[in-house]
Amino acid sequence: MEELNTEADTVESSESAPTQKMSLLKQVLHWLRETMFVVVLAIALSVILRTFFFQAFYVPSESMMQTLQLNDRILVSKLSYTFGDIHRGDVIVFTDPGGWLDKPTKQQGLRGKITEIFTFVGLLPANSGTDLVKRVIGIPGDRVQCCTDNGRISVNGVEINEKEYVNGDTNQVVFDITVPEGRLFVMGDNRGSSSDSRFHLTDVSGTIPMDNVVGQVVMRVWPLDRFSTMIAPTIFAILGD
Repeated sequence: MEELNTEADTVESSESAPTQKMSLLKQVLHWLRETMFVVVLAIALSVILRTFFFQAFYVPSESMMQTLQLNDRILVSKLSYTFGDIHRGDVIVFTDPGGWLDKPTKQQGLRGKITEIFTFVGLLPANSGTDLVKRVIGIPGDRVQCCTDNGRISVNGVEINEKEYVNGDTNQVVFDITVPEGRLFVMGDNRGSSSDSRFHLTDVSGTIPMDNVVGQVVMRVWPLDRFSTMIAPTIFAILGD
């Protein structure tokens, strides 16, 4: 009897081993399915957010100092102008209307492909070389002039005191333009280092199409010691809507 029991135990043990392996395999497959579902869902949500709601960008130059520093990371709301109007003083990201930027050079190889994918799904801030960040100075119908006796711009005959955000003098270019319908006149806060509307006056008075606007800069998210929301200045309120 003892010998039979031993043989029976051996048979049971050999039969239970495959069963345990199958059970472990099922657990692993179940975990993989759940993980893949979570990853796919997260990517889908990220793409939706990037496409319709918010998008992160690098600041590519010093043209917006001191408001924005080189390589700051900013968050742009795509909803701001879906349900509201563009206002003077807003900081916006817009696509190059043509001739404002040099032709971008893309990263090559595997690293470039990975960067493109991560940027597309919103895991990396956009740095395509085709977008700019500037401040809206004139909206359709505005007459924008430079400069007054105080070296400032005027909008619709009203001198604007921009000392709240402007870095340096504004008198690099003398101009007097009226913003056409459907377009905007934009300038960088770092006036001495900004190739903005003033330097493209021969092309539709230096204005950009409103259709090129990606969205409004609503937050500076990196570096952390500069984290803050972006609030439009109130100095343009004297002009009304």
